[in-house]
Amino acid sequence: MPSTTNPEQHTLLVNASQVVTCEGPPRARRGSEMADAVVRTDTCVCIEGDRIGGVGPLAELRDRFPSATEIDCRGGVITPGLVDSHTHGVFGRPRYDEQEMRAAGLDYMEIARRGGGIHSSVRDLRMQSEDALFDLARPRLLRLASFGTTTVEVKSGYGLTLADELKTLRVVARLARELPLRVVPTFLGAHEIPLEHRGTAAERQAYVDILIHEMIPAVAAEKLARFADVFCETGVYTVDESRAILSAARDFGMLIKLHADELTASGGAELAASLGATSADHLAAISDAGVAALAQGGTVATLLPGTMLFLGKTKHAPARRLVEAGVPVALATDFNPGTSPTPNFPLVLTLGVSQLHLSVSESIIAATVNGAAALALADRIGQIAPGFSADLALFDVRDVRELPYWYGDNRCMATFARGKACYTSDLGIT
Repeated sequence: MPSTTNPEQHTLLVNASQVVTCEGPPRARRGSEMADAVVRTDTCVCIEGDRIGGVGPLAELRDRFPSATEIDCRGGVITPGLVDSHTHGVFGRPRYDEQEMRAAGLDYMEIARRGGGIHSSVRDLRMQSEDALFDLARPRLLRLASFGTTTVEVKSGYGLTLADELKTLRVVARLARELPLRVVPTFLGAHEIPLEHRGTAAERQAYVDILIHEMIPAVAAEKLARFADVFCETGVYTVDESRAILSAARDFGMLIKLHADELTASGGAELAASLGATSADHLAAISDAGVAALAQGGTVATLLPGTMLFLGKTKHAPARRLVEAGVPVALATDFNPGTSPTPNFPLVLTLGVSQLHLSVSESIIAATVNGAAALALADRIGQIAPGFSADLALFDVRDVRELPYWYGDNRCMATFARGKACYTSDLGIT
């Protein structure tokens, strides 16, 4: 029976070589569940307002939606919009000078000790106005959309004062209002110990107290963050400090995440599991105990291979071990000015296959359904199924296995979030 809904709200995506639906339970996928991204041929997708109205053969959808506008996908592949669940997308100047420092043999922690790294971005962001930060972030996020991303998490963490963290999160809120992308805000005031609090143990504790008693209540009062995050790492925040900060954030109604075990096995994964964190991210140095802890709970392991590539590291997170242990694995870009300045999510899929030894289906699930789960959004995004948000990406390939194959190339033809175009190439979509 033809739909009785306003026909102007219906759009049919036709002539796709494949539709990769990722359909299935609205939760993180584990183990063998990640092995099947559900690739359909001779299939079309109907966008009905801001949701998926139907998925099926062209004749069937034309019968149901006879007045729908049709968009010719030109033989491309449709996937769920990619879900980038870990970025630091609001920052000032790029840090290209540090790339040369690494080439000269300086490691991440040595660059930080010399005032570079996160501290460099902190000094810069503190000098930027809210409007200036928005003007810098807006085209960067749209560039993410041009590679297939339709949902992006954006963290604060380059302010490290109450005023500058609030400034950053207000920019994120403005991006969420004004861009077609779905933008998820995360408070990361515990990204580093600011230099002005590094002199003594008492000064360090004073900043932890500021995070707990000033920043978190202020962020919560303005409803500026859905998540709180902490960089739990040797030389940054200890497990005990991280637990105190995240527990306070949870008391104020925020969901929690961790930067965990990026450079050393410091107990971050175990802490994430014990707190029921939505995700634990990085994990390049996770211990066997950390893997076991994550396998027992619901925390998503978000892996960021682009970071390790850019840092020149040869050791990546043990993706295969995590998958085989039953840990749900997500992929994300870690888009940031110092250690992963790429908006190219398909490149991360390439690294998922070539460096993490995931299958193409596992990489796609990690970038869609499990990315959504890493943002507590798997009940509404991450798969192409009736009732889910119309968040879609169209790529100029004939087989989804080409997406990670053409590494570094931008094959994205269009992205849609909530049924609205975020990016289009030359398809004539408005």
